[in-house]
Amino acid sequence: MTTLALGPDWLDPDRLIGTFGLIGVLVIVFAESGLLIGFFLPGDSLLFTTGLLVTTGKLDELPLWAVCSLIVAAAVVGDQVGYLFGRKVGPALFKRPDSRLFKQENVEKAHDFFEKYGPKSLVLARFVPVVRTFTPVVAGVSRMNYRSFVIFNIIGGVLWGAGVTLLGAGLGGIDLVHRHIEKVLILIVLLSVLPIAVELLRARAAGGRKEEPARTPPAS
Repeated sequence: MTTLALGPDWLDPDRLIGTFGLIGVLVIVFAESGLLIGFFLPGDSLLFTTGLLVTTGKLDELPLWAVCSLIVAAAVVGDQVGYLFGRKVGPALFKRPDSRLFKQENVEKAHDFFEKYGPKSLVLARFVPVVRTFTPVVAGVSRMNYRSFVIFNIIGGVLWGAGVTLLGAGLGGIDLVHRHIEKVLILIVLLSVLPIAVELLRARAAGGRKEEPARTPPAS
């Protein structure tokens, strides 16, 4: 199967899986979920490709249910690490200067996302690139109730980790998907960034309304 690299060649999901196998997938899922440097990794397209390869027999190390279970575990543990890191680092994270791999705007974006959606942001953020990496850290910085964090962390890990992988497995048996896998992967990425685009449009619209001058009521 030939796929289109949606970025640098070394981030092509098919190439990553072919080189590192299932272990590589789990490491990437863990890093993107809980390590600040993992925000650029191809989470959604990687999981979709993993499911597709499993169902077509090209990644037959373990059965699909076991692969999904390991991916969910990696995602949940990754968020757990991010939460503990946030609790330890605290507000210092928001004062950290920008570097090549760290941008303050990513933390602020995740913070706004967390403030808007509360605990359920841990579920929603799973489907938003970049935001899903920083949200558990922000939850730790905010000292979110640990029990609530664990519950929403597991729900998000299952829906994202198993859900996207099963989607790839389900569509893997469709010949049309094989013939247009490049377009399918592009669609997956576009759908994953759609929430960010929607939020930007809403924020812009809200800002425009605030700038409108107040209308003076007509004299009676």
